[in-house]
Amino acid sequence: MLIFKIFRRAEWDALRTAGQTLGAPVDLADGFIHFSTAEQVAETAARHFATESDLVLVAVDAGKLGADLKWEPSRGGALFPHLYRALTLGDVVWDKSLPLGATGHIFPEGML
Repeated sequence: MLIFKIFRRAEWDALRTAGQTLGAPVDLADGFIHFSTAEQVAETAARHFATESDLVLVAVDAGKLGADLKWEPSRGGALFPHLYRALTLGDVVWDKSLPLGATGHIFPEGML
């Protein structure tokens, strides 16, 4: 199962340069890296990145993260994937730009 992380372009560039990241400021504050499922990611984008246009959507295979990935209640009690270790470039299955359109973010075709 793929899970998704939304990065600002500078955060994604830093991950690509360093080869790993502990996440965005919100991740550092919470002590884990926030991810969303395919069903959750559009709402995550709308809630937390509503006016941001230079974003990168990153897909990660949840099954390859092992015991460091925990499913914990969050928004509305839904279980969200949280990673309790650094995310490495090797964990990334694919990355795509996530532009902001007139009615919200434009996700890759067939994803939602």
